[in-house]
Amino acid sequence: MDPQTLLTAQMRDVIRRMQRAARPPLHSLSPQAARAAYAAGSGVLEIARPALARVEDLHVQARDGHAMAARLYAPAPVGAGALPALLYLHGGGFTIGSVETHDVLCRELARQSGCMVVSLDYRLAPEHRFPTASNDAWDALQWLALHARALGADPARLAVAGDSAGGTLAAVNAVLARDAGLALALQLLIYPGTTAHQDTDSHRRFAHGMVLEEASITWFFGNYVRSPADREDWRFAPLNAHDLDGVAPAFVCLAECDPLVDEGVAYADRLRASGVAVDLEIYRGVTHEFIKMGRAVPQARQAHADCARALRVAFGLEN
Repeated sequence: MDPQTLLTAQMRDVIRRMQRAARPPLHSLSPQAARAAYAAGSGVLEIARPALARVEDLHVQARDGHAMAARLYAPAPVGAGALPALLYLHGGGFTIGSVETHDVLCRELARQSGCMVVSLDYRLAPEHRFPTASNDAWDALQWLALHARALGADPARLAVAGDSAGGTLAAVNAVLARDAGLALALQLLIYPGTTAHQDTDSHRRFAHGMVLEEASITWFFGNYVRSPADREDWRFAPLNAHDLDGVAPAFVCLAECDPLVDEGVAYADRLRASGVAVDLEIYRGVTHEFIKMGRAVPQARQAHADCARALRVAFGLEN
């Protein structure tokens, strides 16, 4: 079967528009040029930027003293009561993406869920290779737990989320949090990468023409890993984690026509087998990156609502 036949009419139209634009593929550019190209196109298909009561730029200190940029989003002003807090880790293959490219998504999650969102600019490859991004993400979660009260957040109600490479980082954070005794209400994983090698059936079926292409995945990971051995480290491939017992409950949000869909299902299955509560949603007829296409793809708006509801339930804001 031609994978294109699985796509919704709206998703096919998005891909046709991308093809007509004939922009150079990210893997053909330098990392710096790829970041600029991704940033330039990141908001084209987004919903309108939601207004919030509070948006603040912050700095989060990493273990080596580096000051990481971050942005706080809250649907209520300072003094309105302690809010649950979500650390958000953006996607981009550990090479591209930023707080800015995921600004609309983080605003919408804060608006719909009623929680505070702190979005992190972790350091990118190839300037900063594995495991820097993973270390930065974990440092940020610990920082958020330590500074929650000062930010107007509730340190007893914390969660972690991310899309794509950020989903990998979120999954790793959930394991590290368990090991450190830091309770998380939820890990929200949006089409996360979880395998050491891109050898699943979905990687073969959706290697071309589905927004995220095999050549770009290879380029991203070539920028990120220092050697082939890094791929076997569970912080690169959470499916390699020895033990997932006792990690935070998960909401796993996947796209049907995505090279990463099989490994997302495999990770959800592994969590369930470890006794972890998992909600899994596979959005039909859409590709990787769909959650940032709310202006064109209805499934993106549905995913926003589903993710927000999962957060509300996990934080005790909804029965």
